[in-house]
Amino acid sequence: MIHRAKAVIAQQAAAIEGLIPQLTSDFEQVIRWLQDSNGRLVLTGIGKSAIIGMKITATLNSTGTKSMFMHAADAIHGDLGMIDLNDIVICLSKSGTTPEIKTLVPLLKNRGNKLVGMTANPDSYLAKQSDAVLHVGIPNEADPNNLAPTTSTTAQLVMGDALAICLMERNGFNAEDFARSHPGGALGKALHVQLIHLLKEHKKPVVEQNAPIAEVITEISTKLVGATAVLENEKVIGIITDGDLRRMMENQKDFSSLSAKDIMSNNPVLLVDTTLAKEALSLMQEKEISQVIVTQNDNYCGIVHIHDILNEGIY
Repeated sequence: MIHRAKAVIAQQAAAIEGLIPQLTSDFEQVIRWLQDSNGRLVLTGIGKSAIIGMKITATLNSTGTKSMFMHAADAIHGDLGMIDLNDIVICLSKSGTTPEIKTLVPLLKNRGNKLVGMTANPDSYLAKQSDAVLHVGIPNEADPNNLAPTTSTTAQLVMGDALAICLMERNGFNAEDFARSHPGGALGKALHVQLIHLLKEHKKPVVEQNAPIAEVITEISTKLVGATAVLENEKVIGIITDGDLRRMMENQKDFSSLSAKDIMSNNPVLLVDTTLAKEALSLMQEKEISQVIVTQNDNYCGIVHIHDILNEGIY
């Protein structure tokens, strides 16, 4: 079974590689039409091609190209009215000859919409009626009977990805744009969560430089971020971590006379509150530290622990 699975993967990989020489100037023409159009990109299809069309639509929308999916069977039973005159339609069909497609195509042509055929058959009805063709020809499906839509749908999906990414780059869609359309989940959080979003007022450990060690221990143990900031005249001058406390206990038999300034680390890492959490995480990993002190206009705001970031699903 492992041998067979490897063969299926290799066969599909070869088919995807085979898409490269099938790209023509029609691909560029579709990009130009979409850039010049004020309408949407509408994808339609039947069967497994319809499912791939829905996935491509989702990818396009998430990368800055306004798109919608319309099932070909629904289109010829009333949903055709969803399409505006300035919309561009991509019709997905391996054979390009299914009855629903042959019914839908002349309706779209009569409306004056630009029609793009994504098909494995360049001599099909769909290809000949289209204003541009995205050829997704494959040698064979992955199943031994060459019947189940497998490699053909993979090819459609990859061509859709190529279209989406080219449009994304040509339209200047950047990480900030992506964050605005993906506010939830780990991807969105990595692009918009700042340190200020992770601060908690009840977890704002602070001691003065002359605070006794007992007060330092209490502050660290009750605020639960594994450290405390050390302030002088309301400005951060150092940090004491639980690691500093352990080292003190290992090296000092009597620490009753010590104060915060005696064991603090000078020049702690300070980050402004608008720093992205993912950037703070990279810095912590680089410096092999577990906490950063957060400031706003040079004023102490609190401490963010590396676990606060990881718990948000940011890696």
